[in-house]
Amino acid sequence: MPPELFDFQNGIHAFDAGYVRHQLAAIHLIVDQGRAAFVDTGSNASLPNALDALSRLGLAPDCVDYVLLTHIHLDHAGGAGAMMAAFPNARLVVHPRGARHMIDPTRLMAATEEVYGRERARELYGELLPVPAARVIETTDGMVLTLGRRELAFYDSPGHAKHHVFIHDRAASGIFTGDTFGISYRECDVAGKPFLMPSTTPSQFDPVDLRDSVEHMIALAPEAVYPTHFSRLAPPRPLAEVMLRRLDDFVRLTFAARKAQPADPLPLLKEKLAAFMLAEARAHGVTLSDAEFFALWDMDIDLNAQGLLIWAQG
Repeated sequence: MPPELFDFQNGIHAFDAGYVRHQLAAIHLIVDQGRAAFVDTGSNASLPNALDALSRLGLAPDCVDYVLLTHIHLDHAGGAGAMMAAFPNARLVVHPRGARHMIDPTRLMAATEEVYGRERARELYGELLPVPAARVIETTDGMVLTLGRRELAFYDSPGHAKHHVFIHDRAASGIFTGDTFGISYRECDVAGKPFLMPSTTPSQFDPVDLRDSVEHMIALAPEAVYPTHFSRLAPPRPLAEVMLRRLDDFVRLTFAARKAQPADPLPLLKEKLAAFMLAEARAHGVTLSDAEFFALWDMDIDLNAQGLLIWAQG
């Protein structure tokens, strides 16, 4: 059964990428004047969901002008090659630091295998398909592309990764944030209020850059933000304040773990992050059991701890 297609009544739609579990990763679809663009791609296995979304909107694959990547971590870009093969008129739009890895994904896959292990990486992403260089557009900071009659502006947004951009849809007053604005899993929503945590995964995390990137987004006064994990959040300003306060706490816990266990702080930092996140969830009103909560967040706690330590030790 195809996933639900969310219509935000502003030319922006969203659907579940089908990555790992329900509502872990969203793919956004922008439509204007019969032309379409996808924002982030999920994995190769997400392509049927993308084709179904187009069909339900009465659009053919040749209506897709762009596949837009916020960054090249594979839960966002693993299906880029498959999408580009399916959409003959599309151009892939990606940060210059990421472009070469979309054209030749060999090193990208090797780096992913280092993080997840070879077997798990192949299970998640399969074989990455290369994208012809002639079909790639490299972003520049402030670059604007036109889709139908709407303008999409691209801005460098390091902090989560150096190859990260955010995309400002001026017509919708919305920003596609990738992972820069953090992670919000819908299972932790309470009375419609999201539970948001920063994403500090390896290996290019930097808290100063991340704060600057979030503040840049907020300065544009968006009506809503659209993170990949998981879709529309509004109003953005108070959510940004909470997320950045939690970012400061992540940094504080990292230094505390390094001081207490200088030889190998990773296990202690994971323990501290888990306790902190659970306490924040309870204060938010999340009623999932501890086991249910950690089933959702355990992988992120591990990856966040790794990224924080790489930054702190660098």
